[in-house]
Amino acid sequence: KKTVSSAPTNSVPVNSASNLYLAAFNKRLLGAMQSKIGIPYRYGSDGPNTYDCSGLVWSVFQSAGLPFTRTSAASYFKSYEPVYGEERFKFGTLVFFNGLGHVGIVIDENTFFHASQSKGVTFSPFAGYWSKRIVGYRRIPLNFN
Repeated sequence: KKTVSSAPTNSVPVNSASNLYLAAFNKRLLGAMQSKIGIPYRYGSDGPNTYDCSGLVWSVFQSAGLPFTRTSAASYFKSYEPVYGEERFKFGTLVFFNGLGHVGIVIDENTFFHASQSKGVTFSPFAGYWSKRIVGYRRIPLNFN
C-alpha cells in the first residue's frame, strides 16, 4: 500500500501552472488592448494605424501571443465553442453583435473592447445600445502546453 506521494515537493500542480499562464496571458492581452485605444476604425483593416472589429480582435490576440487566422466576425463565431452563464463575462471572451456583423472582447460583465465606427478603438458598456444587439459569446481555446 502506497502511503507517500511520489511527486517532488517542489513541483507545481498543473492547475496552478495553468492559472499562472492564464494570468500572464491576460496581462499581455490587456496591454495589447490598451496600446490600441483611440486608433481609428476602417472597414477591412487589421492595423496598425486603423482597425475594423475582427481585425482588432485578431491583432490583440496576436500581440498577446495567441496566433490564429484573421477572418470575419461571423467566421470567428462559427469557429469557436459557445459559452453560457457566468463564463460569458470572463475576460477575453468574444462577444458578437448585430447578426454577427460586429465582434468585441469581454472585459467584465459591464464592459467590452472593440473597434467602433464612430469612436475608433474603445471600451464600451454593454448597458443600453449594445445589450439589445448581442448574438452570443465564444471562447478562443488557450493552449497551456
